[in-house]
Amino acid sequence: MTTTLRPTGPLQQGADGAKSRTYEVCVNSRPVGGLTISTDPGFGPEAGVIADLHIDEPDRRRGRGTVAALAAEEVLRGWRCGQVLVSVPAGAGPALRLAAALGYAERSRNMVKTLSAAPGLPDGVTVRPMTEEEYGTWEARSTEGFAQSWIDRGMPEAQARAKAEASRRENLPRGLATPGTELNVVVKDGAMVGWLWTGRRELAPGDEAAFVYDIEVAEEQRGRGYGRALMLLAERIAVESGAARLGLHVFAGNTPALRLYESLGFETTSVNSFKRLL
Repeated sequence: MTTTLRPTGPLQQGADGAKSRTYEVCVNSRPVGGLTISTDPGFGPEAGVIADLHIDEPDRRRGRGTVAALAAEEVLRGWRCGQVLVSVPAGAGPALRLAAALGYAERSRNMVKTLSAAPGLPDGVTVRPMTEEEYGTWEARSTEGFAQSWIDRGMPEAQARAKAEASRRENLPRGLATPGTELNVVVKDGAMVGWLWTGRRELAPGDEAAFVYDIEVAEEQRGRGYGRALMLLAERIAVESGAARLGLHVFAGNTPALRLYESLGFETTSVNSFKRLL
């Protein structure tokens, strides 16, 4: 039996070069599943995405998903993509195993916590809004750090920097005056020990939650519990805004951050992985 992809509609292409197309997964022309192939608008036309890959129950465990994923990679090669991205729900064990078997490497995770009461902050820790002067310094450092995190995890430098700039334009279009956004400084004994950027974000279409966009502890203040204090502040801000959940994104390999988030009750909702296309 032959497993193939059959387009279900025309290729969609935007003015910025972004592409998208949906397909049926077929066995001898019989539909048994589907998927969507696109390019990632944040990284540009050289980063492909395979999404919503599913095989109907009667045809599972027969290698259909593997063949479909490999066929999708061939489509992306034809689009001149240099790598492919996938995001798999944390509870989807078979899909996670398939991604690993096909050579996808974890790049980051999305995590969420259900909130209850607003927590307090450690004694002696105070919070104030970021000033305009501080914002200019923080923005440059934060954007550079975000780009470098992608570069360190296999993203070409030009794409990583474009992603960082696009993210900043999208999420902070008016800087400190961006609606729904808070940028705060945490102070201990008169010294700035950390910075926190929070707002709101759609975790899925129509599913909005509070979100930690950036958290940073001053290098000389690390290892003293201020990361936990910043996260407690993020929870307090979220609860006081009426949010029931708080989400965040953490890069693979950032073990201290991952352990902190897990200790605070955050759970992984999806695993984001990539594969270079040769």
